[in-house]
Amino acid sequence: MSWAPYTVDATHFYLQVYFWIIVAVLGGLFLLMTFVQGGQTLFHTAKNETEERAITNSLGRKWELTFTTLVLFGGALYAAFPLFYSVSFGGAYWVWMLILFAFVLQAVSYEYMNKENNVLGKGVYKFFLYFNGVVAMLLIGAAVGTFFTGSNFSINPDTRHVIWGTATNGFNLRGLEAAIDFKHGAWFNLSFGVLLFAAARILGGLWLINDIDNNEFPELITRIRGTIKKCFIVLLIALLIVLYGLLTMKGYSYNIHDSKGIVTLVAGKYLHNLLSFGAIPLILLLVGLVLYVWGVFTSGFGNSNKGIWSAGLGIVLIGIVVFVIAGFFGTPFYPSYADLQSSLTIQNSSGSKYTLEVMAWVSIAVPFVLAYIIWVWYQMKKNGPITKEEIADPESHAY
Repeated sequence: MSWAPYTVDATHFYLQVYFWIIVAVLGGLFLLMTFVQGGQTLFHTAKNETEERAITNSLGRKWELTFTTLVLFGGALYAAFPLFYSVSFGGAYWVWMLILFAFVLQAVSYEYMNKENNVLGKGVYKFFLYFNGVVAMLLIGAAVGTFFTGSNFSINPDTRHVIWGTATNGFNLRGLEAAIDFKHGAWFNLSFGVLLFAAARILGGLWLINDIDNNEFPELITRIRGTIKKCFIVLLIALLIVLYGLLTMKGYSYNIHDSKGIVTLVAGKYLHNLLSFGAIPLILLLVGLVLYVWGVFTSGFGNSNKGIWSAGLGIVLIGIVVFVIAGFFGTPFYPSYADLQSSLTIQNSSGSKYTLEVMAWVSIAVPFVLAYIIWVWYQMKKNGPITKEEIADPESHAY
């Protein structure tokens, strides 16, 4: 028997679907904003202080927007699917604490990296930014990978008490098993992490090409393009592994019309999800991949500086599809390989109907927050690309 009853009220179910769509869109937008994390791993392309400051200023003016999108994403998950928060953050807290710690280091680094007489020294803050760009992306990717491979927890059907480490006899790595337990899909999770890291790094390079004056920093732009080409090979390898896993692994499934909510393993489940609704998810995925690759080739392999826009739109579409196939079509979005019936779905992990109705009204504010992000972005971009003069100007907002 499933540990919790499933939705039978149609309005409640549609609200759950509505909020998962919001989560999917915000997840896609967050993937776009990870160009900041990816760009932070490109400091090695700078060969002098001026080039390094150009990269720092380009990314430093956008990291707050990444954090705003992350807070929106996390807030939507918490408000609509609180049980996911209690299970995931209460059980796999080492993964989430490391991710949060990486973002705290990022904020501190931009503030103090180039301040005179800082205690730790510039090199330490650069390492913090690398840590945020590498470790945070790998862990976030691995965490998203568990949406497909499952996690090591069970829920007591009577007390709703969460037990983490069920499948390993209590040996508890608090979520870190997602990256080391190869018996339960760590190869897929790590591949997903590498895929996210490579995608973010490429986006970071495309952003720097667009935001830094190509005429004043021609050698830096050339080196960034060279790094993009290398990362693209890594991305293709990781993408093939992830697609192979999605198309061949057994997926978690349940009947949305069955009040018992029994979860089973079904062969080809995620392929079936891609082909659902007239193959719309598959079409969106292909469109997203084409747009992303087009952006990479026009700016990473070509001479255009506009590739970030098509690649950015592509990554948003890809992110939306990932969340759609993970949570819709009778699919538990946070499955448990330790106890299939403890798996979380949009139906058994959501707030009450009343809560979702109230939050639906609150969600009206989301477009205004996104409008604020767009407005801030415009204000930061309206003066054109970053130049040497701007970096040297003591009155400019230079990092």
